[in-house]
Amino acid sequence: MADPSSYRPKPGEIPDSPGVYRFRDEHSRVIYVGKAKSLRQRLANYFQDLAGLHPRTRSMVTTAASVEWTVVSTEVEALQLEYSWIKEYDPRFNVKYRDDKSYPYLAVTMNEEFPRVQVMRGHKKKGVRYFGPYTHAWAIRDTVDLLLRVFPVRTCSAGVFKNAARTGRPCLLGYIDKCSAPCVDRISAEDHRALAEEFSDFMAGRTGAYLRRLERRMTEAAEEMEYERAARLRDDIGALKKAMEKSAVVLADATDADLIAVAEDELEAAVQIFHVRGGRVRGQRGWVTDKVEEITTGALVEHALQQLYGEETGDAVPREVLVPALPDPVEPVQQWLTERRGSGVSLRIPQRGDKRALMETVERNAQQALVLHKTKRASDLTTRSRALEEITDALELDSAPLRIECYDISHLQGDDVVASMVVFEDGLARKSEYRRFQIKGRVGDTQIWHGAGQDDVRSMHEVITRRFRRYLAEKERTGEWTDGEDPGVEGPPGGLAEPPENTLTEDDGRPRRFAYPPQLVVVDGGAPQVAAARRALDELGIDDIAVCGLAKRLEEVWLPGETDPVVLPRTSEGLYLLQRVRDEAHRFAITYQRVKRAKRFRAGPLDDVPGLGETRKQALIKHFGSVKRLRSATIDQIREVPGIGRKTAETIVAALDRAAPAAPAVNTATGEIMDDTEEPGQATGSPGEPVTTGAPDERRGQER
Repeated sequence: MADPSSYRPKPGEIPDSPGVYRFRDEHSRVIYVGKAKSLRQRLANYFQDLAGLHPRTRSMVTTAASVEWTVVSTEVEALQLEYSWIKEYDPRFNVKYRDDKSYPYLAVTMNEEFPRVQVMRGHKKKGVRYFGPYTHAWAIRDTVDLLLRVFPVRTCSAGVFKNAARTGRPCLLGYIDKCSAPCVDRISAEDHRALAEEFSDFMAGRTGAYLRRLERRMTEAAEEMEYERAARLRDDIGALKKAMEKSAVVLADATDADLIAVAEDELEAAVQIFHVRGGRVRGQRGWVTDKVEEITTGALVEHALQQLYGEETGDAVPREVLVPALPDPVEPVQQWLTERRGSGVSLRIPQRGDKRALMETVERNAQQALVLHKTKRASDLTTRSRALEEITDALELDSAPLRIECYDISHLQGDDVVASMVVFEDGLARKSEYRRFQIKGRVGDTQIWHGAGQDDVRSMHEVITRRFRRYLAEKERTGEWTDGEDPGVEGPPGGLAEPPENTLTEDDGRPRRFAYPPQLVVVDGGAPQVAAARRALDELGIDDIAVCGLAKRLEEVWLPGETDPVVLPRTSEGLYLLQRVRDEAHRFAITYQRVKRAKRFRAGPLDDVPGLGETRKQALIKHFGSVKRLRSATIDQIREVPGIGRKTAETIVAALDRAAPAAPAVNTATGEIMDDTEEPGQATGSPGEPVTTGAPDERRGQER
């Protein structure tokens, strides 16, 4: 635990101006980002007597090892920079709202030639209009099904669209008049886009004018005695009204607003948002957060606004945002929202009338969300804590293994040998820390073993050595060795270890690839794999990391140097956690091994041409039709392909001359040798027919 006085800035160093500050831990990882109207006054609050600090603030300042700041001109700039840094560094002590689910949106892909209506989740894309979020995807599909009668916009995927265009036959929706069938030119691209825009306007709440126009056209058709057309318009109006009934009117003045409510206690806070467009509730979402710092309701609202509108512009930011408490100060936040929208935004607390009544409804939803989250979280936290305690007791560790790393080796009959590293922190998977390795039989420039690629024990030794050599190299590079401390690594000539891949700069605050050691290393295997992992750590001089192995057959836990395994009860939460860690490492390794194997099977002679990327390879195949025809082409003919110069053409010719023609593909169902006149550089065949090119047997039973 660090003493805040050890890194407290000297008097007069901190400027008395707006800015953003960052606290870093001993590994230079950013753990907290904050903004202030006056950096001097704000930072002084962190360096008072620890007894007077909020427990979470006290935990943060004792975890930190340094503080730095950046001066900006205005509070609005500070707000923007704070949001950017929180998104970039993901500091552990900042308030981070967690979606309890990935909410679905109704999206209209206006960035395509023929816009498509579909359900989308995840990050928003440029040029796509979004409506929602909705609680359930089926609610979107029900609404779209009603509206397609009036707005027959395309809903099919790109593959279905291209297939219909190729065959000249639309899909089922085209036949039942729920799609205007632009794939077979029943409607022009301009008219289809206009239809998509009308659909978007209706979903955005501009319903009254469109309904009145339909009613007028229905009346005119009836007066002209075109009763069939009038009946169709009547049914269209009924479908639109039924779709509108799915979202009740909550504000009579057709208001566009977002209502944000907060329910909180000392430890956590739940936020609920209702999106009101055209006076109707068009979407709802909710977040829950741990209160890792002493924070007011206004500050929680400010963080929620950053989360909601940090990536939004234009109409996605409504004219009115109603909140339970205003940020302090409110002017920078309101100005920031105005800049995001491009016009004025009202940020206020509703006092009376329909808006106040609706805010009370949102607050009730927030309270219920907090109660539900606490019910789930209590069980989850208790289980994870018990699992870590059981592992600590069973393995006789000094402390609970808050960070666990697990390693697994995967190969297919000795080919494409790879390894995986997965990380669990506090009993939960931390996928951003996962890593994968290609087994080389060496570390750095030193060959450490030769022989069959399927030797799991030596592969495990190599992986552990490479991972922790990088950790020691990173530790030495960042100056974390104390005076006289020996890193315990005798690296190969010319360097301590392999240079870390994509090593980040020292002052960016983001995690480096191998910068943090685990408390426990788990290997997939029994006593031999455990001994190899322990030997690798001992050779590096690392003696403060525990090692164990989990054998699949009897789910026994093996420890280094022990002749008998540790047997955890089958109902043990600790055993269940170790199994989850082991299975995740196995899944991650198998996935990587299959990717490498598939890439090797697909490899062609063009893959050996240095500097020839995927785009130019596709251009060559498209121009000549096959690799066989490309082989017979001259340098001048190859140069006719856009992007191919003389030097590249000469390299291609030389590579193709060196490469022997691929073995003919064989249909294993009939024994027929496939025609190679259209050789694309990889195995091909008819759909549903297995094809082989003489590659190693790919039986799943041989794969591990």
